[in-house]
This record gives sequence, C-alpha cells and structure tokens, in this order.
Amino acid sequence: MRLMYSLGLVSLLFWNCGTETAPEAETEVGEASVAEEFVANPQPVTEREVGTLEIGASAPDFRLAGTDGQFYSLEDFAEAEVLVLVFTANHCPTAQAYEERIKQFASDYGAKGVQLVAISPNSPLGLLYEELGYSDLNDDFVDMQIRHRDAEYNFPYLYDGDDHAASLQYGPVATPHVFVFDEDRKLRYTGRLDKTEKPGTANAEDLRQAVDALLAGREVEEPTTKTFGCSTKWAWKTAYRDKVEEEWRAKPVALEMIDVEGVKELMRNEDSDKLRLINVWATWCGPCVLEYPDFMVLQRMYGARDFEFISISADKPGQHDKALAFLEKIHSPVRNYQFDGEDIYELVEAVDPDWNAALPYTILLAPDGEVVWRHQSEVDFLALKRAIVDHEMMGRYY
Repeated sequence: MRLMYSLGLVSLLFWNCGTETAPEAETEVGEASVAEEFVANPQPVTEREVGTLEIGASAPDFRLAGTDGQFYSLEDFAEAEVLVLVFTANHCPTAQAYEERIKQFASDYGAKGVQLVAISPNSPLGLLYEELGYSDLNDDFVDMQIRHRDAEYNFPYLYDGDDHAASLQYGPVATPHVFVFDEDRKLRYTGRLDKTEKPGTANAEDLRQAVDALLAGREVEEPTTKTFGCSTKWAWKTAYRDKVEEEWRAKPVALEMIDVEGVKELMRNEDSDKLRLINVWATWCGPCVLEYPDFMVLQRMYGARDFEFISISADKPGQHDKALAFLEKIHSPVRNYQFDGEDIYELVEAVDPDWNAALPYTILLAPDGEVVWRHQSEVDFLALKRAIVDHEMMGRYY
C-alpha cells in the first residue's frame, strides 16, 4: 500500500503525451512497486454546471495518473489520518506563488499522519497561449512532470486533464483550491491556503488551522473560505480560444528592409521599455525554419507583458519575396526585418560582436541593451522561457 509519499523513492518518467505509448517503468512509492503505462489524451467535454463538494460529503474516488508513473486512488492513501487534496496548475501565477508553502506544509505534516496530494484539473484544450504569460510551462502531462522534477515536489502530482473525471466531482473553482478530509474521508474544510498570495507573507495558516483541528479531534472553526486564483480550465472553454486564434491570424504580416544602423538601434533597445528577443534566421537555414514557429508561441505567451519578439532575416536582399512568403506561411505578425546589405559580416557585428556568424542566432536584451541571454544554434525553449519569465521585469507572480 502506498502510505506516505517519498520523493526520494521516485524515478520520474518523461514520455510524450501524444499518440506515442509511454515506456513501462517500475517506480517505488512507499512499500509498493508497480509498473504502469499512461498516454495522456485530452478529450472534449460537454459543458455543464460544476458545483463544489459540500462540507460533510464523502471524498469521491478517482484513478489518476501521477507524474511519477503511478496511478493513484483514494485507497492508496487509506492510512492517512487526514487527506489534503490541492487542485493546482503549472501555469497559474497564484498557484506558483503558493508552491513553496504547499511543499512546506507537506514536509511539516507528513510525519503527523497527513497526506497531501496535488491534482491538476485543467484540460490543455481549454488553455490559451495568452494565459501562459507568467509561466515557463503549460498544463499538459509532460510539463507537469517537468514541474514536479524541477520544483522537487514532495507529494504526488496527479493529472486530470483528459476528461476531468475527478475534478467534476470535487468542483475546484480556481487554482489553488484545497479540500481537507478527515479519517472517514468526510470533507471538513474547503477553500484557500491562506489570505495572502504574495510569497513570504503567509504560511498556509487557514489550511494548517483546519488540519490542526482535525488532528486534535476538534471541529474546524471556519470550514469554508473563498479561494482566489486562476479559473479552472474546463475542456469546454474552447469558444474563446477559437476567437483569440482568429484574432491572431487576422494580424498582418510584413517584412521591412533594415540597414546596419537600424540593426544597431534595435540592439541598443533604447526605444522601448520591454525585454526584446531578436532571432536572426534565413529561409535556407533548416534549424531556423524548424524552430521559428516556437518564437510565435513566445510572443503569444509574453506579448501582453513587457516583452517583444523581433525577427531579422539574413536572406540576401533579392530573396525578399521568399522570406516574406515564409513569414506569411508561419504567420509572423511581429516586427520582421530583412538585412539590406550584401556583406553578412556587417550584420553579424551590428547584432553581437561575440557572435561567430552561424545561424540561427538568438539574443535577449534588456531596455538598455544589456544582454540577458544569448544562444547560437537551435534554442532550448524551456531555458529561454525561464530566462524571460524569471527576469526581474517579468516574474511569475502578479
């Protein structure tokens, strides 16, 4: 039986959540050792009213895949005196603000017979790129595994993004949303962790008070509180996504010529108060063409914040139509430039004297032209997202 969760015993798996089958792996949790397969497959779900589980109700059972390769149900936590379910999400700034508090709670109460379990209720189908402006990760299963690994979660993290099988029964209104069950698995508290979102200003006091009361055999004084956070991304929330996609596709694509002095001005970044990401590419550069669509994702993720993406084509001036056709095909409605000179080394020196001229080349600049991040060859987009969102001008919290 999986009694208390131990991160040190977990070997995280990293498989694709598309049509490929996950590799079978044996993972130990507590005293159990089982091999499971899981392939994430988000499905459309019919829209419906979702009510939050009421105080006194029994915990609905579930069978959900965890980021450690295991499947979990209520039975796996049967020996816990108190069970805490936290519905949370990778992308949500509020959830990220509470991340360390959740880990600290799990650490403080694990030896007291309390089991904390996190569940992501969100469907990837209901999440927009434009809602990812405070995160380096989305809410799909693979990215949940990355968050679990890199944030060193000390509790199970379960995926409910395929059909909301568990979440529809519990009814989380936002992330994070806490549900606390007693030994008989009756709901005794639901709501927030504490009153203050900003990290370092609180320590999950509302959750701790509720759990302390149950451990002492007392009634929870305030069994229901309001919870602030990002709305649950139900799978039926696709109409607005379609609207946003149409608006993006309607934006015009243009390609302007730029000379050496114009490039130098871009690099000084004195005309904006934004982080400026510049990618130098060419239609004849295979890696450039393959990775370019991911820059559009970055623009959509962070473009509403202090961020802008600019492209510079290194195609020869006579290849303007070819370069523009590519940008139209990819749909790049940002500031696109093409170098108008014949000497490519003039462009190289204007962009970055430390660049050795190989394509593609990507550089991230602060408003004063300070280099925040630079990379030659194909981009590691997770690393780049983190360089953007963790910069002091951006940040993961409101």
